[in-house]
Amino acid sequence: MSGARLLAARTDTAEPDAWCEAAVPGLSLAGRGRSQLVRCPGRGCWQLALTLLSLMPGVRLLSLCCPWAQHRDTAQFWATVMQNEITYSTAIRACGKGSQWQLALNLLSLMHEEMLVPNEITCNAAISACRKGGQWELALNLLSLMPDGRMMPNEITFSAAISACEQGCQWQLAFNLLSMMPEMTVVPDEMTYSAAISACQKGGQWQLAMNLFSLMPEMTVVPNKITYNAAISACGRGGQWKLALNLMSLMPEARVVPNPITSNAAISACEKGGQWQLALNLVSLMHEERMVPDETTFNAAISACGKGSQWQPALNLVSLMHEERMVPDEITYSAAISACEKGGQRAVTVSLLGEQATESLKILVEARQQKLE
Repeated sequence: MSGARLLAARTDTAEPDAWCEAAVPGLSLAGRGRSQLVRCPGRGCWQLALTLLSLMPGVRLLSLCCPWAQHRDTAQFWATVMQNEITYSTAIRACGKGSQWQLALNLLSLMHEEMLVPNEITCNAAISACRKGGQWELALNLLSLMPDGRMMPNEITFSAAISACEQGCQWQLAFNLLSMMPEMTVVPDEMTYSAAISACQKGGQWQLAMNLFSLMPEMTVVPNKITYNAAISACGRGGQWKLALNLMSLMPEARVVPNPITSNAAISACEKGGQWQLALNLVSLMHEERMVPDETTFNAAISACGKGSQWQPALNLVSLMHEERMVPDEITYSAAISACEKGGQRAVTVSLLGEQATESLKILVEARQQKLE
């Protein structure tokens, strides 16, 4: 298949500025070999790649051009490239970064026509592309085909496949993949466990998530920030606010620094458990730790106040959002209105409804102006 045929198989729905990558393997500068990766966020990426090629004679360069680049120029450029497993792996990885999973699979199938044998790196890149494209079934299919191609899946392969299952809300499959790893002499790492725990969190399986978390020390795997965040979120979703806060309290001892995602997960856990005081304490703690709360933070805290019929703290949080130059959204107003209704504050409720209508109108006007510009 020629470069023109390859590019004809691309998707026409790709965003122009979404992705563009040029890889320069084996670049020699000042007598020393090294690899250089050039990422071009805007137009002219393929032209920059060609310029680099002209400045570096004898160097192999792969440019996976932006979807809106001219086919003829791109095809001619592709034809000049010495195509091997490295160039294909780089191109497939570039497709993955741009969520172009169809093009990634087209490249993978093209390798067979070019008499090139995919390796573990190529398949890992293709599975990652499927993961980012939300194609968990295709990701698992690629994983199952690897032994037939005499390729051994590694921890990167399993992490990508488990993450694909997590995004597809397939927690059972994610757990099964994790269980398969010892049979294939692959040792799970923190990325693998984090992906599996995240899958359990999305599936509402907080007990299984905690079991996996507790297994990590036995497997000499150290939980990282992502692992803690996933476990805290799982506990929160399961209404286990005490467990969520306990996990958060363990982080400093484990030398893991909480981030806004951690705090948001803990605040959401408190909200689901009706612990409005603790939710407010966590918001205050974020300011003390110089973490910047976002809309998710405030919405969860306001909702917690609503469940506790605490309309005054809820309104204080809405005011704080304005002070921090954040625009309350529908979730914010709904939570605040609910808090006022439960607190018997009808007049305040009416006022908030008016404010919400004003903000909604303002957003519509701004959106209209942007379209006109």
